[in-house]
Amino acid sequence: MLTDHYQNLSVFPTTSVDVLANLLVALVCGIALSLIYRATYRGPSYSVTFVNSLVLLTIIASIVIMVIGNNIARAFGLVGAMSIIRFRTAIRDTMDLVFIFLSLAIGMACGVGFSVVALVGTLLAGLVVIALTVTHFGAPRRRHFLLQILRNSGEQTDLTQSINRYCKTLKLVSMKNVGLNDLTESNYHITLRDTRKTDEIVKQLKQLQGVMQVNVYFDEDDYNPPTM
Repeated sequence: MLTDHYQNLSVFPTTSVDVLANLLVALVCGIALSLIYRATYRGPSYSVTFVNSLVLLTIIASIVIMVIGNNIARAFGLVGAMSIIRFRTAIRDTMDLVFIFLSLAIGMACGVGFSVVALVGTLLAGLVVIALTVTHFGAPRRRHFLLQILRNSGEQTDLTQSINRYCKTLKLVSMKNVGLNDLTESNYHITLRDTRKTDEIVKQLKQLQGVMQVNVYFDEDDYNPPTM
């Protein structure tokens, strides 16, 4: 009896008005997701086509769910048909994958007519993503920098003492000769006592004898490395 009850249960749209309403909700949710992605993206390779794909992916997921309905045969047939397609696009950012799954989930909710679930889910997930981005929730407690110093190879002055005045931690990563002008490039991983004094440490190091160039880079993927 319980099996018969679930077989007769139908939550899928049966009229063109219901179908259109579900697709419109999917469109609104997809646009909202794409706008949230645009506002919060901090990676190195922003893709316009990916942003547009989020809108279409939400609509497509909704259509697929409405096509399947309660028919198990359609579900297996659609799985077989979709298995023919090979998706070989590499996902460069973890958050891209998160947004893909989110758009699929929202599209599925729209497909079965759960408009409230889709709208509330989009709103709540969007607020969480925005909050995590604004507060830099995943950032390390200490911001690490890469300090790059270019100086004459013949200069033997120890720079460690000068750098330690501004740094909590200091670690020499590499040292190598570069170019044909007898120059040495030294790279340090540092954490500053006060991140607002980045310009000051660059100016002080440039005044030292033999120092030709000083660069400071954010050692994080969320920021573009500035050259000082």
